[in-house]
Parts: sequence; C-alpha cells; structure tokens
Amino acid sequence: MTSIKSNGYTIHIGDEIFKTLKTFLGKNNYSSFFILCDENTLQHCLPTLITSCPKLSTAEILEIESGETGKSIEFCVHIWNTLTELKADKKTLLINLGGGVVSDLGGFTASVYKRGIDFINIPTSLLAMADASVGGKTGIDFGDHKNLIGTFTQPKAVFIYTEFLKTLEERHFQNGLAEIYKMGLVCDKKFWGLLKDSVPVKELITKSVTLKNKIVLKDPFDKGVRNILNFGHTIGHAIETLQLGTKNELLHGEAVMVGMILESHISFQKKKLSKKELTEIAEEFKYSFLLPSLDTISLNDIVEKIRNDKKSVNGKLLFSLIDKIGACKINVEVSKPQVKNALAYYNTLISK
Repeated sequence: MTSIKSNGYTIHIGDEIFKTLKTFLGKNNYSSFFILCDENTLQHCLPTLITSCPKLSTAEILEIESGETGKSIEFCVHIWNTLTELKADKKTLLINLGGGVVSDLGGFTASVYKRGIDFINIPTSLLAMADASVGGKTGIDFGDHKNLIGTFTQPKAVFIYTEFLKTLEERHFQNGLAEIYKMGLVCDKKFWGLLKDSVPVKELITKSVTLKNKIVLKDPFDKGVRNILNFGHTIGHAIETLQLGTKNELLHGEAVMVGMILESHISFQKKKLSKKELTEIAEEFKYSFLLPSLDTISLNDIVEKIRNDKKSVNGKLLFSLIDKIGACKINVEVSKPQVKNALAYYNTLISK
C-alpha cells in the first residue's frame, strides 16, 4: 500500500486500505457515522465497505442523484436536514463514498455543518481517485455557474481502493484519464510520455496524486502556482456548463479534454507552444478519446461563461496555458478572436 502525506491528512492507495480505515476509525472516538453515496455507489461499492468495516454497519446512509445535478444547494439542504433530524453532533464523521460530485458536495456540507465536522473521502471513480482526492477543494454549482460556492477544507483522510474501478463503465474510466493526462502536460513531460504506453492504473493514480500534491502543498489556497491545474478548465468548464441537461451533456473530464485541445491551440496562437507539440497533443487526444462535436455551442456563449468564471478578473479572459509539454504559465490574457480560432481548429480536427 502507498501512503502520501498531504496538507494535514494522508492519502492511502492500495488493496489494504480497509485495514488502514479500520485502524483510523478505531483511533477516533466518533459519536456517529453517515455515509454519502449516489445510487451507483450504493449498489456497487457500499456493500464492500460495510463488509470490510463492520463498525460502519450502523451508519446512516445519505443518497443523492448521480451526476453534476447532484452538486446543488437543494441537496445540501437535504443533507443538513437529515444530519439535524438524526442529531449529528460535532463528533460525527461523514464518509463520502463516490466520485467527484460526492466528494465535492459531501466535503462542502461537512465543512459548514455546525461550523465543520470531520469527513473522509473514499473515491470510487478514476477522476476522484487521481484528481479530487487531493487539494481540499469542496463546492457546489450555483445557478448555471460551476463550483461557484465552496470552501477549502481538508478531509481527515482519503482511502483509494482501485478495485472499485471495475464497477465503472468505459466512458467514466476515460473521464478520469483526462485529468491524469493534464498532470503530464502541465508539469511532467516524462509522465506524459508514459501515458502513451500501457501503465497499470494504480501507478497512474499514484503518480498523478503525487504530482498534484506537490503543487497543492506549495499553494494550498489557489493563489499562485496551483492555478496551473486549471489548464483545460477555463474553456472546459464553460462547455460543460453549456451542455448540462442537454442530449450532448459531457462528463467533467470529457469537457476538460476538449478544453485542453482548445487551450493548447490558443497557446500556439500566442507563440508559446510549438506547432509540433500542438499536433502531438491533438493527435494523442484524438487517438485516445472520442472527441465530441461542439456544433450546438456558440462562441459568444462560451466567452460569456468564461467572463463569469471565478478565475477571471475585471472582465479579462485569464487562462493557464502550457508553453511546452510539461510547463505551464498562469494568468495569461486571451482574446475572443483567439478563442474563435481555437474553436475553428477543433472543428477541423474532428472533421478529419
């Protein structure tokens, strides 16, 4: 088993994590346990958790809808009402068993309930294991703005059991790969190269978490270097939000993957990224992922979403852009025509 020290907590990765979890629960005198999950993790993951940790057999189960629609204030209110009705106190532990939506929502509700109760994350998706498991970001969507409301609150521990990945559909596995690819592009060219080979998934997760953790420890509150992790997310979040609830709805990683292609082209336009590396990135994503059409999205809608992004300042479109594979710059101002050119490039790419 691998254990990675983060900002006041440890991320445990491996097949023996339930033994470590039982030790953790034994050392902490919690008054009650609540387990937050969605309908998928309730069916496929909760039985394994309860069987492996009998102490949790009396835990109260909180169920939310799967998908981005679950990250809403309405579900927060539902959780807070249930915690209150069942007399959850300051010594209650909330266990977030699920993907990124569950950990984001659960972390946020726990961080403000009675000014904060303990929570741990047991990620069940590749996206949550490789990305959301480290950093301490919690949050919900508000209106049509993604992750607008949230806190920086660290879990007490993270337990990554890679066997849960066997319950995922291929699309959701690919969804998590996008964030792993991002880590190579923003800070480790050698890791990017390895991604083209067949690497065991546990190794991918461990390396991705290790890389992200180093960045987070340098900038725990997202004030500087940590912003390189936003590469692909500025346009990606806009696309994800605009497609939400439509027949063309994208998963988070899918939208970020598209965002990385578009933002790589913007970097090329700004003479930061070479044509050779742009082509390498675009061809790798085209080979490894199914590139979705953006026909239903307008340039104006994308730009308006970016202007409302929490990273934008004074109406300026600010991006984190790679200037070569393995290196990234933050707070790079981008123009609307550059976004337009990137969209044209992407449309040409998927038409070939």
